[in-house]
Amino acid sequence: MAVELLLFGDVRAVVDGEPVDLGHARQRCVLAALLVDANRIVPAGRLLDRVWAEQPPRHARNALSGYLSRLRTLLGGSGGLTISHRSDGYLLTVDPDAVDLHRFRRLLARARAADRTADRAAELLEAALSLCRDEPFGGLDTPWLAGIRTALAAERLAAELDLADLFLAAGRHAELLAELAARAATYPLDERVAGQLMTALYRCGRQADALRHYRDLRSRLAEELGMDPAPALQRLHRQILGNDPALDAPPPADECPAAEPAPAVTGMTVPRQLPAPPAAFTGRAYELSELDALVEPVPGAGATAVVSGSAGVGKSALALHWAHRNAENFPDGQLYVNLRGFDPGGVRVEPAEAVREFLDAFGVAARRIPVGLAGQTALYRSIVAGRRMLVVLDNARDAAQVRPLLPGAAGCVTVVTSRNRLAGLVAIDGARPVVLDLFSPAEAGHFLARRLGADRVADEPAEVAEIAARCARLPLALAVVAARAAAYRRFRLADLVAELRAAGDSLDPFDGGEPAADVRAVLSWSYQTLGPAAARLFRLVGLHPGAELTVPAVASLADLPVPAARRTLAELAQAHLLDERSPGRYARHDLLRAYAAERVEAEESTDQRRTAAHRLLDHHLHSAYAADRLLYPHRDPIVLAEPLPGARPESFPDQAAARAWLYAEHRTLHTLVDWAGRTGFDRHCWELAWSLTSFFNLSGYWHDQVAVQRTALAAAGRAGDEAAQAHVHRNLGRAQTQLGRLDQARTHLVEAARLFVAVGDRANQAQTQVNIARILEQQGRDLAALHHDRRSLGLYRELGHLTGQARALNNIACMLTRLGDYEEARELCRQALRLNEEIGNRHGAATNWQSLGWLECAAGAYPAAVAGCRRALDLFAEVGDRSGTAETLGCLGEAHRGGGEIRAAADAWQRALELYDEMGHPDADRIRRQLGELRAAGRAGSVLQVVAYSGGRPVGR
Repeated sequence: MAVELLLFGDVRAVVDGEPVDLGHARQRCVLAALLVDANRIVPAGRLLDRVWAEQPPRHARNALSGYLSRLRTLLGGSGGLTISHRSDGYLLTVDPDAVDLHRFRRLLARARAADRTADRAAELLEAALSLCRDEPFGGLDTPWLAGIRTALAAERLAAELDLADLFLAAGRHAELLAELAARAATYPLDERVAGQLMTALYRCGRQADALRHYRDLRSRLAEELGMDPAPALQRLHRQILGNDPALDAPPPADECPAAEPAPAVTGMTVPRQLPAPPAAFTGRAYELSELDALVEPVPGAGATAVVSGSAGVGKSALALHWAHRNAENFPDGQLYVNLRGFDPGGVRVEPAEAVREFLDAFGVAARRIPVGLAGQTALYRSIVAGRRMLVVLDNARDAAQVRPLLPGAAGCVTVVTSRNRLAGLVAIDGARPVVLDLFSPAEAGHFLARRLGADRVADEPAEVAEIAARCARLPLALAVVAARAAAYRRFRLADLVAELRAAGDSLDPFDGGEPAADVRAVLSWSYQTLGPAAARLFRLVGLHPGAELTVPAVASLADLPVPAARRTLAELAQAHLLDERSPGRYARHDLLRAYAAERVEAEESTDQRRTAAHRLLDHHLHSAYAADRLLYPHRDPIVLAEPLPGARPESFPDQAAARAWLYAEHRTLHTLVDWAGRTGFDRHCWELAWSLTSFFNLSGYWHDQVAVQRTALAAAGRAGDEAAQAHVHRNLGRAQTQLGRLDQARTHLVEAARLFVAVGDRANQAQTQVNIARILEQQGRDLAALHHDRRSLGLYRELGHLTGQARALNNIACMLTRLGDYEEARELCRQALRLNEEIGNRHGAATNWQSLGWLECAAGAYPAAVAGCRRALDLFAEVGDRSGTAETLGCLGEAHRGGGEIRAAADAWQRALELYDEMGHPDADRIRRQLGELRAAGRAGSVLQVVAYSGGRPVGR
C-alpha cells in the first residue's frame, strides 16, 4: 500500500489514493509531532510538550498512548510506515519522500547542489515550492507548531528568493516584476527582496522607481532599526545611479520594448522661462528633498509633484528656488506658466492658452500649430518627448487645468503649485504630493535673520520669537513685517512687537502695500473661490475659540448634519483653509482664524452669530456633562437646559469612550469656559466648569481646575445664582486643598457651606463637611476632622444618600486609623465597601480598598496592606483616576518598605513620583524625599525604621 503524508495545509494521510480519517485535532497534532522528526526517536516528554505545551492534562501519558494506538491501526503497514515505542521515546519510520515536508527539504537541497545558473536548479526549486503553497499544519495551533511554521515560512521565502535570482539571471525580469513588488510589500525590510525588485525595475526601464524604492527602504531602516542598508544593496544603488552595464541582461523577446525615438527637434528654440528665483529663500529642507527625488538621477516617465499649501505659505518660492537649483538637470529647457487659479479678478489661464504659450516658446510657426486643444497638446507632447525638460505650472486651480499641460514623457519633470491639494492628480496621475506647512520656529528665525541681518536679530531674540508667533510663522506675514523693519532700521524690534500687540487679532499690520503682499487680500482670493456652503462654514468657524475643531462640534456650530459638515470641512482642507491634523480633527493658524472672524463679523448678523455660538456651547456642555455622568455616575447631578435645535451633543457607549473624548477635548473645553465667560454665556460657563470637575480631579489637573473654577465663579456671581456659586466654591476649595493652599481652600469651602445651607441643598452640605474635614486632617487636627466627617454621615443618613454614606464611613475609618483605632476603622471600611459594591460605585470601592491598604500598613499588617493597595490600583486604573493611583502607589511603597521589600518600595514610589510630577502635585516632594532616604539607606546598607504612614489619603471625593 502506498502512503502519502501531508503537513502543508491540513494534516492529512492518503493511502492508495484514498484519504484516511485521522481523527480529532489532538490526534492529528501527535502525528504531526512525529512526522516532523520522522525516522528519529522523539522522547515522550518532548512529545507531550509539542502536543500540550505547558498545560498537559492529568492523564496526558495515557491519552498519548491511546492516540498512538489508534494511529497505528489507521496507518500501520501502509508504505512501510511503523510507529514503535522505545525505551527512550517513540519512533515513526517511513520513506522520507512519502512526507511532503521532507520531500520539500530534499528538493531544496538538490537545487542548491545543482549549478545555480542551470535550468535544472530552477525546476527543482519550482517543484519544492509547489508542495508548500498552503499554511503548514492547517488549523492546529501549539507553541511548538507555531515555531516550526515560522521556520518553514523562512525556508519557503529563501527558496522563492533563490528562484527569483535564477529568473533574473535568465533575463525574466518582466514576468517577475509583479511578484517581486508584492513580496516587497509583504517584507518591507528585507534587503534581498529589495535588491531583486530594484534590479527588475531598472531592467524594465523604471530607473526612477528603482531608486525611489531604495530611498524608501533606507528611510524605513533608519527609522525602525537605526541602521543603513547593507553594503551589497548600497553597491546596487550606485550601479543603478551610474547605469552600470553590469546590470544589463538581454530580455526575452517582446519584453521591455525600447522607447520609440523622439521626433526631430532640429531648429527648435530651447525655452528658459523661469522667473527670477526668490530672494533670501529659507529652510524647507524636507520639501526640497522630496522634489529632488523626482530627478534622482533621472526622472521617470511623467514625474510630477504637487506642491500645495495655504495662501502665503511660500509654494511659488519653493518651486522657483528648486527649479533654479536644478536647472542644469534639464538641458533641453524649462517651461513656466502662472495659471492664475486664484486670481482676484477671476481670470485664470485656460489650458489651451498655456499650451499655445509653450508652443510659442519652442518657436513653432503659427501655421504648424493645430486647431483645438487636443491637437495642440499632442504636438506639445511630441516636441518634449525624449527631452530632459522641467515644466512649472504655478498657482493651479484644479486638476482639469493641469492635465493637458503634463508632458507625460520620460526625462521630463512637472512641478505644480496650488492652494488646493489636487488629490485627483495624486490618485489618478501618480503625482507626488508635497504639502507645505508654516515655517517651523527655527525657520522663521532664520528667515528674519536673512531679511534683517543676523546681528539685529541676535540683539532681540525674545522679540524675534514673538514676531514669528504673531505672524503665525506664515512666510508672507513674516515678509511684510520684515519689510517694515528693514525700511525703518532705526526702529527696535520691540517697537514692531508693540504695534503687533496693539493690533490684537486684526490683520492690518500685515498689509505690504499691494494686493500680493497683503495677507488679508491674499486670503480673500482663496475665500472667494469657495462655494456658498463652504464659505459660510469657513466664516462660522471664525467664532470657534479653540485650537482644534471636530466634525460633530462644527456640525452643531453650523446647524448641519454630521455627514454634510464632514464633506464641507474636507473641502476647506482641500483648499488649505483648514488643516486636518488627524482624522476628523481640524486646525487653522491664527491669521486664518483672524480672517474668518472678520468675515463672520461682516457677513453674519448679531443674532446669527449669537445663535451659532449658543449651539457650539450647547454641543460641548451637553457632551461634557454626558461624559462626566459616565466617568463618575454617583456624583450628585445638576440640571441643564435643553440644547438649542441644531446642536448635536455627542453620546458615549461606555466610560472608556467618555474618558477618551474628555482627554482629547479638555483643552478646547477649558478655552470655551473662558470664552463663555467673556461673551455673556454665564450659565454655560459655570455648568461647563462643573462638567469638567470629575475629569480634572481624576486626572490630577488641579491647576486647570482652579483656573476654570475661578472663571466660573465670576460667571455665577454675575448670574446671581447662589446654588451655582456654592458648587463653584466647593470645587475651588477641593482643588486648592490638593495643591496645599489650605487657607484659600478653607475660605472657599466655608462660603460653599453657607450657600448650600441658604439654598437648602443638604447633600452638598454633607459633601462640603467632607472637604472641610480634609483640610483639618492636613493640618493635623484629627479630632476636629473626625467631627466634620461624622456630621456628614448624619446628614447623608437623614437623606438616605447611600453614596454619601459610603464616602463618610470611609473617611471616618481613615480618621480612626490616624487615631490608632484599627478595629473600628477596619469594620467601617468594610461597611463602606459593601455599600459601594451594592450600588455599583467602582470608584468608591477603589477608595475603600486604598483606605484598607493604608489601615493595614499603619497596623503593621504589610502583606494585607499590599493586597489592599493592589486591588485599589486595579480599580483606579479601570476608572482612570491618576490622582487615586498616585496616592495608592505611595501607600504601596510604604507597605513594601515595611515588609522589607526595598526594591518593590522604590519601584512603587518612583511610579507615584512620575504621576505627581505630571500633575504638579505638592506630594511629589514628599515622595521624592522618601525615595532619596530609601536609596541612601540602601547605599549605607541600613534598614529604615518603619513609621506610621501619613500619605496616600484621598482628599475627599
